[in-house]
Amino acid sequence: MPHIRPITDLRNTTEISEICHQSKEPVFITKNGYGDLVVMSIETYERQLAKTALHAKIAEAEQQVAAGAPLIDADEVFAKLRAKYVK
Repeated sequence: MPHIRPITDLRNTTEISEICHQSKEPVFITKNGYGDLVVMSIETYERQLAKTALHAKIAEAEQQVAAGAPLIDADEVFAKLRAKYVK
């Protein structure tokens, strides 16, 4: 469930910080009843960035497959990696 707080709660930064770290979710800050800011922990921000990057890579791979890029069997890929890196 999203945490929604009025902008006046930003006066108590320790409480907002604790909420961000405990919930591992963003806190939505409102101003005059409307959404204004989003505050989140660095960990949550980095997790969001990683998800965005992963989705971009998946979309790129799907475009490559749709364009007819050759597919390689996973067993073949792992066998090549093992041969190269496992000694």
